[in-house]
Amino acid sequence: QVQLVESGGGLVQAGGSLRLSCAASGRTWNSYTMGWFRQAPGKEREFVTAIRWSDGRIYSTDSVKGRFTISRDNAKNTLYLQMNSLAPEDTAVYYCAAVRNTILLMSAGRYEYWGQGTKVTVSS
Repeated sequence: QVQLVESGGGLVQAGGSLRLSCAASGRTWNSYTMGWFRQAPGKEREFVTAIRWSDGRIYSTDSVKGRFTISRDNAKNTLYLQMNSLAPEDTAVYYCAAVRNTILLMSAGRYEYWGQGTKVTVSS
């Protein structure tokens, strides 16, 4: 069982930065692949980025490459999402998620555990 709690969302101007955190509980959380997803108003939840537990390999959607960075600190049981050069189209509720084993890292349906989400609003 893994429990996830996101924090760090807020209102930021375009071009600004935010760092989201996801605190995880559970003895084996560091053996889970962790991902960030987002859901904008009226849209489906979409994949943002993920870090595979076995080798630390990172996968990101094209729209955030070069701007967003995922990282994890296993000692602190925390997942991070550093977001730079934010744009209004990044406005969404951001969710962290965990999955034990999957090759379909970009598929929300594969993830077993989800946080409650943290809202990010980017003003133009």
